[in-house]
Amino acid sequence: MTVAAVVVAGGRGTRFGGLKQFADLNGRSVAARSVAAARSIASHVVLVVPEDYVGAGEGADVVVHGGPTRASSVRAGLAHCVDASIIVIHDAARPLASPALFAAVVRAVNEGADAAVPGLAVTDTVKRVEQEGDDVVAVATVERAELVTVQTPQAFRRDALVRAHAAAGEATDDAALVESVGGRIVVIAGEPENVKITAPADLERMRGPWASLRIGQGVDVHRFSDDATRSLWLGLVEVPDSPGLAGHSDADVAAHAVADALLGAAGLGDIGRHFPDTDASTAGISSKVLLSDIVELTRHAGYRAVSVDVTIVAQRPKLAPFMATMAERLSVVVGAPVSVKATTTEGLGAIGRSEGIAATAVAILGAL
Repeated sequence: MTVAAVVVAGGRGTRFGGLKQFADLNGRSVAARSVAAARSIASHVVLVVPEDYVGAGEGADVVVHGGPTRASSVRAGLAHCVDASIIVIHDAARPLASPALFAAVVRAVNEGADAAVPGLAVTDTVKRVEQEGDDVVAVATVERAELVTVQTPQAFRRDALVRAHAAAGEATDDAALVESVGGRIVVIAGEPENVKITAPADLERMRGPWASLRIGQGVDVHRFSDDATRSLWLGLVEVPDSPGLAGHSDADVAAHAVADALLGAAGLGDIGRHFPDTDASTAGISSKVLLSDIVELTRHAGYRAVSVDVTIVAQRPKLAPFMATMAERLSVVVGAPVSVKATTTEGLGAIGRSEGIAATAVAILGAL
């Protein structure tokens, strides 16, 4: 199903004291980060901006002016999403929502819901209060077991969302409009780090040195091939005088482990999701090509590699003469330092019996 996203950035930032959605966040605007995250699942991204916006679009495909209310701004964006069957609405002021969260709400709609929203359980005691003169007085304790706080991104079947906007007026989020016309809304697990910028202090916390870092792990194993014509590729280096590994591509376990670590850190699934072994067009493809494409995918999701560490597990062949070249070639493609190590299993297990080779990798990504 085709997916479009509307990133709502039309607010005036009254409580913040300015247009928070266009403030700098470690070298990119808040809105640009939200657009990049939305693009991880959407083929078409619309950015809704204030009338006096003078930027360059923050990476969106279409930029439109919003209305006086949130609902009217969403409707302005919806008008440019006529070809999509699923619409994702996201507040620009939530720049840390992960690609995995976008994928999760879309998946829930694909599975039959009219809408899907991320929610977090309420952990604090909730009081109902009333104003008595100059005092605010607690009058009741609210049962919190059935309460969640709701975030964006929120995904909708396009027909359900359009019908809700046509029938209802204003609401604090689009899910409330769909609720009002009887739509079925699924709540998925939200992300505690998916904070909405409300006050300047929120933005300052996001600017901290660790706020934008993500870590991913990759593992790959291939057996040795019975095909004597296959070459052994490890870390983008052809290792001579050794049988090759069996696989749909060139079976470079080191490069594949790096690829999965990058995808995992960016919340983009695994290498099989993007390059399935059922795709005849990628049979025998070089892992340099696969890895280059995956680096580009992570960049589209708003991340860049900071460093990668790889360990190759092999009883044979001896890899010490090749590891420096592996590190150099992987670093060039990844665009960050990649260290390469090798070890054996001391003769234990399938790897110890020289039945194949494995590799693990850990990647650290930072926001672009």
